[in-house]
Amino acid sequence: MTSTPRNQRADAQRNRERILAVAAAVIEEQGTEASLRDVARRAEVGLGTLYRHFPTREALLEALLRQRFDLLAERARTLAGAAPHEALVEWLRSFVAGAGAYRGLAASMMATINDEGSPLHASCHAMRQAGGRLLERAQAAGEVRADVTGLDLFALASAVSWIADQAPSLAARGDHLFGLIMDGLRPPERLTGPAPTRAAPA
Repeated sequence: MTSTPRNQRADAQRNRERILAVAAAVIEEQGTEASLRDVARRAEVGLGTLYRHFPTREALLEALLRQRFDLLAERARTLAGAAPHEALVEWLRSFVAGAGAYRGLAASMMATINDEGSPLHASCHAMRQAGGRLLERAQAAGEVRADVTGLDLFALASAVSWIADQAPSLAARGDHLFGLIMDGLRPPERLTGPAPTRAAPA
């Protein structure tokens, strides 16, 4: 039976989606220099098929990053009706969970993120805005310090992932470190437990 153009397009779309799903898993395991041959093998497509969809490693990484940014932006929108602090915590956990996979991006990729005319920059900006709105809700509810900015938030969340990635011995402490940061974002009056004692001056 001859394949129709519609079927061919559907097959191509399925191949693309499968490649992206497998590539995300492989890069999480191996980093941004992961073997593209391994990606193709695990996606059960030929290397030529992979390159037809993503001619370069940078094209594949860009598609993965854009997908991740879009998913985080959508996740923030779905959390908009939840309790402000819980919504922010849950969203930041999602942010931290994938932040380590794309460390070591080439300078060309970082330039694309910073290029205001690129689709990747637009997706990153939309993601940060969506996360920023969750921060603003938590601040309006008195759950987060008023002097915390979106830049502070992303820097701290990224730092947790970076520490776990650079020091494997601390990976098991990731949740604890995340909790410490979230406690640090709380206004002093929202913190529970006894105030720390200070040594008397000598």
